[in-house]
Amino acid sequence: MPAKPKKSPAIELYYWPTPNGHKISILLEELKLPYILRSVNIGKGEQFAPAFLKISPNNRMPAIIDPKGPGGKPISVFESGAILQYLGRKTGKFYPKDERQRVAVDEWLFWQVGGLGPMAGQANHFLNYSKEDLVYAKKRYTDEVHRLFGVMNTRLKSRKYLAGAYSIADMACLSWVKSSTRFQPLDEFPPLAAWMERLLARKAVQRGMAVGAELRKPMTDAEHKILFGQRAK
Repeated sequence: MPAKPKKSPAIELYYWPTPNGHKISILLEELKLPYILRSVNIGKGEQFAPAFLKISPNNRMPAIIDPKGPGGKPISVFESGAILQYLGRKTGKFYPKDERQRVAVDEWLFWQVGGLGPMAGQANHFLNYSKEDLVYAKKRYTDEVHRLFGVMNTRLKSRKYLAGAYSIADMACLSWVKSSTRFQPLDEFPPLAAWMERLLARKAVQRGMAVGAELRKPMTDAEHKILFGQRAK
C-alpha cells in the first residue's frame, strides 16, 4: 500500500479577536491550513512577554510561527500584511503570481495597512475609549473613515472584489469595515455594503471571524492603562 501523505505541521497563530487578528484567522480558514491558536491577551499585557517579543518585536499581534518555512525550517512572521503575503506566496492562493495582478493586490493591501486600519482604529479609540470627549479628534477620524469608505465604494462600483479576484486585500479590509459600521453606516455606500455581505456569506470568513470570539470581554480600567499608556522602554 502507498504511504499516506504526511500532514503539514500546524502553524502557530498568536492572536486576539480584533480586526488585525481576523485578517489571519480568515486566511487560514480559507486556505484550510492546520493551525494552533495561541491567544495573546492584549488587555492583560501578554504581548509584552519576552517569549512573544522574540516573535513580534513590535509587541503586537497577530504573529505566526510556521514550523515548515522556507527550506523546511521554522520561520516566525509578524505584522499582519507581511503574514498575509507570506501565506499567499507559500500556498499560491489568494495572492496572484502574475506581477500586474499582484501589484493590484499589494496596492489595496498597503492601502488598508497604512490607511483604513489606522484611521478606523483612531476613530474607534476616540469614540469608545478616550477618557476625554475630544470633539475634534472624533470628527477628524470619523470623517477620514467616511472618505476611505468612499474610496472603496468607488472602486467596487465596477468589480466584485478590490483587486480582481477575491484576495488577501479583501480579507485585510473586511473586519475593519465591519467594525467601523458601528459608527459609520453603509447606507451611502451600496457597492461597499454589497461587497461586505458577499464576503460575510463565505463559510471560511464566518469561521475566521468567530475564532476566539468568546475571549473578548468589556475593558477594565486596568486593561485600558495597559493598552493605551505605552511608551518606549
